Amino acid sequence: MANTYTLIASSTAGSGGVANIDFTSIPATYTDLNILLSARTNDASIYGAIKLQFNNSTTTYSGKEIYGSGTAAASYTRGVTDNGLYIGDVNGNTTTANSFSNFSIYIPNYTSSNYKSVSVDGVEENNATETYSRLLAGLWSSASAITSVKFSFTGATILEYSTAYLYGIKNS
Repeated sequence: MANTYTLIASSTAGSGGVANIDFTSIPATYTDLNILLSARTNDASIYGAIKLQFNNSTTTYSGKEIYGSGTAAASYTRGVTDNGLYIGDVNGNTTTANSFSNFSIYIPNYTSSNYKSVSVDGVEENNATETYSRLLAGLWSSASAITSVKFSFTGATILEYSTAYLYGIKNS
């Protein structure tokens, strides 16, 4: 069990929004990483796909997702989606005002020379009309240490007040 969580960096989208949320120069002094993300986009659809990239790599991602809507459940095998790992959907401009999708992204052993696994727990909702809960297990097939993380949305802007917090975890 982790003994310490240390905030490494945070990001909050300001007025006008941002194209990406980037964490760069991640120090190699921790055992694991945890990222908490709360986001909304200006996508014209109800939900838009969010992607994750490590070290600006656009290849060698794979994953398995399960999700439920309260009335149905499904699972999908996920690969590279728009040059990154799909980790879920984010509320778009047509969902209930001021509602944000939320994710917890856990990355164990991010500095090891083994492939990097990632687990994602996410939710998105459109007030009383629909809600989704999803779990995703992902893999980045690279032996490189993770030094940067980027979140982006194809064709959409991340809206004001969207936040991301990057924590380092030490097990000793």
